Amino acid sequence: MKTDSAQIHPAAIIEDGVTLGAGCVIHAGAVLRRGTRLGDRVTVHAHAVLGGEPQDLRFDPATVSGVRVGAGTTVREHVTINRATKAGADTVVGDNCFLMAACHVGHDCVVGNHVVMANAALLAGHVQLGDHVFVGGAAAFHQFVQVGESVMVGGLTVVSLDLPPFVLAAERNQVIGLNLVGLKRRGFSREVIRGLKAAFHAVYFNPGNLRELAARALASDAGAPPEVRRFLEFFAGGKRGFARARRAQTEGADDAG
Repeated sequence: MKTDSAQIHPAAIIEDGVTLGAGCVIHAGAVLRRGTRLGDRVTVHAHAVLGGEPQDLRFDPATVSGVRVGAGTTVREHVTINRATKAGADTVVGDNCFLMAACHVGHDCVVGNHVVMANAALLAGHVQLGDHVFVGGAAAFHQFVQVGESVMVGGLTVVSLDLPPFVLAAERNQVIGLNLVGLKRRGFSREVIRGLKAAFHAVYFNPGNLRELAARALASDAGAPPEVRRFLEFFAGGKRGFARARRAQTEGADDAG
């Protein structure tokens, strides 16, 4: 173990090969497995387990992989973050995140910066969450799902399709609008918000293939703000298809792309 001014409470278990940044606090009963690297000022509460083996029956325990947690992140009680399945790879949680009690971050996930996961939120393997995402309690994500920045996911939501940036999601793969509260909190200008509203309507409130609708909207507005371009460009990637807008479901829009 390598440490620099970390505070380690009694009964914490820290294996060889763990790195703790300055100012980390490891509470009693926390478990840090080999290959776990914590940035500065990370707090890990009781009975959280970081760096445990992937829940993958094909995984070879001899594989050398790890978990990386960014500076300023708080990991509450009973959180589990599994290490990656590929040699030399990490499951990643970014800076200034807040993982509330009993969350699970599966192997090979990448969680961005300033992400909040409420109690018992569950990420299967290979899930990607963008920066400033908020996940409600007990929301569950299918493996390989991608979620763009500043998405708000309601509690108990089931997500098995990709979610583009800046949207609100609820129930099962339903996009219910833009995350306007989150956009305002991040200080987005009225111009940017108007542009995102127009892009959202262009993609979700017209019939057709979402990839094609997004590409068409992007090509027609070369001077769009960067945030609008990020929203539209998201539809060019991914393999799972995209969650539909609630209104679009009643108007026959195609979600798969």
